[in-house]
Amino acid sequence: MVKEKIRKKHARADISDDIKSLILHNDDVNHFGFVVISLIEICGHGSEQAEQCALIAHLKGNCVVKKGTLKDLMTCHKLLTLRNLSVSIE
Repeated sequence: MVKEKIRKKHARADISDDIKSLILHNDDVNHFGFVVISLIEICGHGSEQAEQCALIAHLKGNCVVKKGTLKDLMTCHKLLTLRNLSVSIE
């Protein structure tokens, strides 16, 4: 008798479906410098990257500041929210 190898299908979504975006939204409350410092300290941005993200959010209304898994982004989301920055995960 010959044994057949049976492959189990893994119930796994496409890897790209697991990647989320942390989005910074423009507001009329926080100063530009405060937003830049927050992105540097919390998201690990360099100063130039943080300035560009803050400017894009200011001019266009929002900017993707970080990508990753939901688990990875939750900490940044929480810390930015504690600083009264408007952020979302999509």
